[in-house]
Amino acid sequence: MSEERFGEFVLLRRHERGHVAELALDRPKAMNAVSTQMARSVAAACTELGGNRDVRVVVLTSTHERAFCVGADLKERNSFSDADLVRQRPVTRGAYTGVLELPVPTIAAVHGFALGGGFELALACDLIVADRTAVVGLPEVSVGVIPGGGGTQLLPRRVGAARAAELIFTARRVEAGEAAGLGLVDVLVEEGRDREDALALAARIAGNSPVGLRAAKRALRLGHGMDLRAGLEVEDAAWRSVAFSGDRAEGVAAFNEKRTPVWPGE
Repeated sequence: MSEERFGEFVLLRRHERGHVAELALDRPKAMNAVSTQMARSVAAACTELGGNRDVRVVVLTSTHERAFCVGADLKERNSFSDADLVRQRPVTRGAYTGVLELPVPTIAAVHGFALGGGFELALACDLIVADRTAVVGLPEVSVGVIPGGGGTQLLPRRVGAARAAELIFTARRVEAGEAAGLGLVDVLVEEGRDREDALALAARIAGNSPVGLRAAKRALRLGHGMDLRAGLEVEDAAWRSVAFSGDRAEGVAAFNEKRTPVWPGE
């Protein structure tokens, strides 16, 4: 496993011959509150990952024992003028869209508090693995703002408009068991196993065609919310992008030869 730092607060680890990358939030003194500096680092790490064709899956984790991420750094924001807040906005958006727009499957490994922008970082991922200590929520209206990292758009896509409205309007925190029942998280695991189980799931996914994984994610994301006919056209375009690839040829050959594929990734 290799490691690379992006600024002071983000650590990038590479697993499984580099095919699984772990993007670790590493600001323990602030429970991973997203400061301006941390947002820049998350965005920079995502740019690096998005351009690395060897990476097939990204796992978003936390180095803090009791929190995934508690959201925006309100201590920093308390010192901001209106002009400061305007200048910071594109920086913070860059962190959330950086995770959201990663071209490969992404998994959030959540334990402890994942609140506000912290939960939005998890919602930006394709799958959320949470342990039984997880507490999630979007409490922004309780401090006079609204979710600004994609929460008003990503949450209803997970749980429906009415349920998302209830959660956002009440600003309530949801514990792990209820979160799993509502679909706020996808996989509920025993305490302390969120990272381990998320990495295991990532390794399983990474064994598949990198060309296929990217195309499947593109079809899922672009087609969501479209009417069926338009969505099927998105799927067809994605299918055509892989149908004549080296990965497709290798996959068919490996199946017929009863061996593990060696994906060319093209």
